[in-house]
This record gives sequence, C-alpha cells and structure tokens, in this order.
Amino acid sequence: MFDIQEIRSQFSILNQQVNGKPLVYLDNAATSQKPNSVLEVWKQYYTEINANVHRGIHTLSQLATEEMELSRRKIQKFINAKNDFEVIFTKGTTEGINLIAYILTQKLKKDDEIIISYLEHHSNIVPWQLLCERTGAKLRVIPMDENGVLQLDYLDQFLSEKTKVVSVNEVSNALGIVNPIEEIIAKTRANSDAYVVIDGAQSAPHFKIDVQALDCDFFVFSGHKMYAPMGTGILYGKQSILEDLPPFHGGGEMIAVCSFDQTTYAGLPFKYEAGTPNVGGNIALGAAVDFINKVGHENIQNHENALLQYAQKHLLEIDGLKVYGENANRTGVVSFNLIGMGISSDVGMILDKMGVAVRTGHHCTQPIMDFFDIAGTVRASFAVYNTFEEIDLLVEGVKKAQRMLA
Repeated sequence: MFDIQEIRSQFSILNQQVNGKPLVYLDNAATSQKPNSVLEVWKQYYTEINANVHRGIHTLSQLATEEMELSRRKIQKFINAKNDFEVIFTKGTTEGINLIAYILTQKLKKDDEIIISYLEHHSNIVPWQLLCERTGAKLRVIPMDENGVLQLDYLDQFLSEKTKVVSVNEVSNALGIVNPIEEIIAKTRANSDAYVVIDGAQSAPHFKIDVQALDCDFFVFSGHKMYAPMGTGILYGKQSILEDLPPFHGGGEMIAVCSFDQTTYAGLPFKYEAGTPNVGGNIALGAAVDFINKVGHENIQNHENALLQYAQKHLLEIDGLKVYGENANRTGVVSFNLIGMGISSDVGMILDKMGVAVRTGHHCTQPIMDFFDIAGTVRASFAVYNTFEEIDLLVEGVKKAQRMLA
C-alpha cells in the first residue's frame, strides 16, 4: 500500500524550513534527496568497515569488498544485466558517457557519423563532439518539433553504413519528455552496426530498466538522481563489447600484470575501475536500489505521473504561463515560463523566498532553449516524496511571482 506520509518520514531533510517556510523540494531532476536508510548505510561504512576493497586480506577489507560487490549484484538485477561484471561503477552519467566516447576512439575514422538528438544534456553532446575532433567523424542531430517530440523520420534518413554511434537519452532532463528508445534502437539495429548508448540519468529514478530487453550496448545513469549519494553512477556495457575495447583510466586495480616492458589488463569489471572507488557511495547506491524496490516501480511511476498531471493542470490555469512540451509524453518534469515577465531566475528567487526549490536557467540543454528562443525555463521536477499540497504551494508561488513581476 502506497503511504506518502510514511515515505516522507524517511527523508529527514524534508522536515526543515527555508526562509521561514516549510521546504518544498521540487528540484529532483538535478538531484534527489536521500532516505535515512541510504544515509545510514553510507555512515555505517565509514564508522564500521572503512577500508579499501579487493586488495586486502584483513577483515575490514574483506567486509568492504563483500558489501560493494553485493551492491553491484543489486544493480545488476535492478537493470536486468546478464552479468554482474557488466556493471561498472562510475562517478555518474557524465563520466560514463565520456568513458564510452573515449574508448570508442579507435573504432571511428574520418567521415564516420555519430547520431544524437536535439533533446540531449550537454554531457551527451560534448563528449561526442570531442570524439569527432579526435577522429574526423561527423555529428548528426535528430531534430524535434515544437512539442519537443523527436522527428524520427530524420533518423531513418541519417542511418547508414557510416553510422558508428547512436546516443540518446530516455528522458529529457529539461522537458521531461520520454523518448521512444525502443523504436530508436530497433531502427538502428535494422539499418546499421552502430553502438547504441542510452543516457538513463532521468529514467532510472522513475522507470523499471531492462537492458537486455532494450538490447542497448551501453546504458548509463547517476546515483544521486535516484536517492543515492553524489559521486556515484553506473555504466552498463555488453560483455563482448567491453572486452573488445581498451581501458579508460590507467592505474591500480585495472591491471593483471604490470611491468616496465608491458602491462596486461584485468578482466571485467575491474578493467574500467582504476584507482580507489567511492566504496561508501557505491554501497549506499545498493541501498537506494533497495529503497526503490521496496516502494515499487509501479507506485513511483503512478504517483509521479499524477503529480505531473496535477501540476500542469493548475499551472496552465495561470494566464500567460507556457508549459514547454505540454502535449508530449512526459514524466517527472514540468518546465514553464511566465511569458513577458522577467527571466526564469526571477521566478525562481521569488519561489525560494516561499520555501519552494525549483531549477531555473538552461538546464545544461542550451540547444533546446535556442530552439524555443528563450534563455531558460522554470523547472519543477518530482520525486516519490512530493505531494499534491506541495504542488499547490508551487502554483501559489508562481501566482505571487506573476503579481510581483507584472
């Protein structure tokens, strides 16, 4: 049974006041808050078993290793990877995409093509631009329409034997639009031998992920957007592909044998986990998976979709307010502006005085903002602990901002 008050009781941070008002935290697409169960696991690591992993025979090192590898197996099940060694710990989505773009360097040559979409975060644009600079490959961009919906007819036109990478997000961080990645993957498989990369930063907190059913080659996401500590993330890659590609970072842990004459590399996943990992954070990421599983994907999705529908309905009752992507299939995000009344940060500052935390600006998606000819939007984004009463306070705050800025 879904009990919102019981869920909220697990997040101590939500009990505080900001500017004399109860905190209304609606910036979850930037980072989610962390339940006490996750924070306790993180604290327990540092207070009871703090040690480096995989390298020691002493008790604390063995315990730390067991806990981190247990977390890896939890994440394997969470995304339905075939093998636990296909799950690579990273700092987050950005590092995951940069890792992929770097290790694919030897697979691309001049005039090969990389396809991304107009809806991408900068972290799924810039690494591919850097890869193009290194190799002479070219970037092609699937356009979107005025609703933020990708125009997949262009993907059909773009796909060819020159296509070496297709990298798209499952959910837009700026607009909340859910992209048809199953269709994108199917089209790619039918018309090219390209590597398929899925940015799951905004989908992993909301949807049930099945990388085997998707048949993607890589899937990346961040822990801190799904109730885990910052500095945690996952890169999933198919075994055959990861074994074929070179390492990313060199150093401890990722070697089999190291000499001045030659170094050979460790097997998966350690080949891509050089150096001391974020052990406490990685263990806590497993606890975040436990939290999501306990609440249930269906409960999370139903609640967040209800919040989105409620928020959009009541925000659109405000004269002069525009919601971007209003008619698209979306989740977790409503991105809007008061047309002709200051900039998004003006609205955000007024909301902050009322205890309402939202994100303003371009959300690291400047091409989207350029498409709409705006500098930025006000973005309210939802998590499982948000309530309809908080949406009412958001709407009240936007109405106040409208009066103040008129």
